[in-house]
Amino acid sequence: MAYPQPNQPAPRRGRVEKEMPNRINDKIRGVSQVRLVGDNVEQGIYSYQEAIRIADEQNLDLVEISPNADPPVCRVIDYQKFLYQKKRKEKEQKANSKKIDVKEIRFGPQTDEHDYQFKLKHAMEFLKDGDKVKSYVFFRGRSILFKEQGEELLARFCKDLEDYGKPEATPKLEGKRMIVMLAPKK
Repeated sequence: MAYPQPNQPAPRRGRVEKEMPNRINDKIRGVSQVRLVGDNVEQGIYSYQEAIRIADEQNLDLVEISPNADPPVCRVIDYQKFLYQKKRKEKEQKANSKKIDVKEIRFGPQTDEHDYQFKLKHAMEFLKDGDKVKSYVFFRGRSILFKEQGEELLARFCKDLEDYGKPEATPKLEGKRMIVMLAPKK
């Protein structure tokens, strides 16, 4: 274990400095001019020192919004309020987005009618709920010889579900499985 030298400060433990997503005030370096936007300022291109002075007069922060623009775009705003609004907007977007699940339905190459109807009914419910359906025929052992039966079964499955969803691609063979994905209709 290394001990700190008498004239050097001990290494910091525990507290980690948070990295700010935007540069603010004196952290904005290497620019001579900035484009100033915001509700409480005259929009336009200002020198960096003038923009800082405007922010100080209003007791607000100069926040760099778009660093890659030429000149960089800055806004005069309270930084904590800016972060809060940004976080709240992201939270709203996340709440409004619907998570799509993928439900799987497995068939054998010689699935009988009752099992087919049972699985078809489940697939209809999944598609009505807005979930995707991954349907596949699993070939075990020598049943791979019945590829045509599996393809016909999946084609029939897609045709029976055309009112509820549409296939994303034609059935394709991947190893011992013949797979088709169905997406719900809007």
